[in-house]
Amino acid sequence: MSQFQPRVFSGVQPTGNLHLGNYLGAISRFVPLQDEMPTIYCVVDMHAITVKHDPAVLTANTREVTAAYLAAGIDPGKAIIFNQSQVREHAELAWIFNCIARMGWLSRMTQFKEKAGKNRENASVGLFAYPTLMAADILAYRATHVPVGDDQKQHLELTRDIAQKFNNDFADRVKELGLGVANPTPSPELPDELFFPLTEPMIAGPATRIMSLRDGTKKMSKSDASDLSRINLRDSADEIAKKIRKAKTDPEPLSSELDGLSERPEALNLVGIYAALSGRTKEEVLSEYGGQPFSVFKPALADLAVDKLAPMTDEMNRLLADETHIDGILREGAGRASEIAAPVLRDVRRIMGFLEGR
Repeated sequence: MSQFQPRVFSGVQPTGNLHLGNYLGAISRFVPLQDEMPTIYCVVDMHAITVKHDPAVLTANTREVTAAYLAAGIDPGKAIIFNQSQVREHAELAWIFNCIARMGWLSRMTQFKEKAGKNRENASVGLFAYPTLMAADILAYRATHVPVGDDQKQHLELTRDIAQKFNNDFADRVKELGLGVANPTPSPELPDELFFPLTEPMIAGPATRIMSLRDGTKKMSKSDASDLSRINLRDSADEIAKKIRKAKTDPEPLSSELDGLSERPEALNLVGIYAALSGRTKEEVLSEYGGQPFSVFKPALADLAVDKLAPMTDEMNRLLADETHIDGILREGAGRASEIAAPVLRDVRRIMGFLEGR
């Protein structure tokens, strides 16, 4: 291999209540990429067990994420769709990366601090090591690009750090076995030949991070106690309209300039949602609605959201009525994913010095 094959990898965790933030921040952005380069989209069910979970609910949620992928327009004939636990290479590479990554790197991960809170001593080792599994998810396929939200940038930076350390630590071995790829961006920090690519983030669009409808300073979350804080992908048209109508705003009309929303997080969030759903920029939205009160803007946003999301909700419900079909797609996708990951792990074992027993 003279160069890394361009390849996209990303995944969504099946923890229930898929919402607008999941759709705009991730799933909707997956769709056009399937026509640009090889794409692998995973339901990362192994990540969902880092905290206490109900096995039956995990099964249902895994199918729900798969249905969302399909309903959004991801074509299993173009992209590989599978659930992580069916491909053993993820877990095997994660252990190797646990031995590559440094404790200090993981200790700095913001998400662990937020999720573990003051109860860090009782948090699972899996929650702490979550980012090394995420690195394995990506690098088991030597993926070159990952569409991520702002909240995952730190984890992707860690993935790059792990790849860089592996490339440096085993540079001589990689060269000896003839497994290297010419470094596309030579630098003093890296050898001339790499085994793993330094994966690039793909962060784009007017609403890469969707905030709560009740508090514009907090990310939209499935764990928020208030269901009014989020638009769930399986909400009815009436529920979507109600939530937008009740979304927190301020008494001032919308500004005509984006700078005018810098201290108005709820207004900025709604404008960002409108922009993302309509495929326009925030500036274009404000050029149309600047100076208008929320009594005008909210109904327009509600109509747009219903128009965009209702067909997807209907399709998700239709797909979920046939579990056999969904399971078949995941099983077939896992086979295709294994065909890519298995040779990568075979080479990693050789690099590490493991004997092949079978």
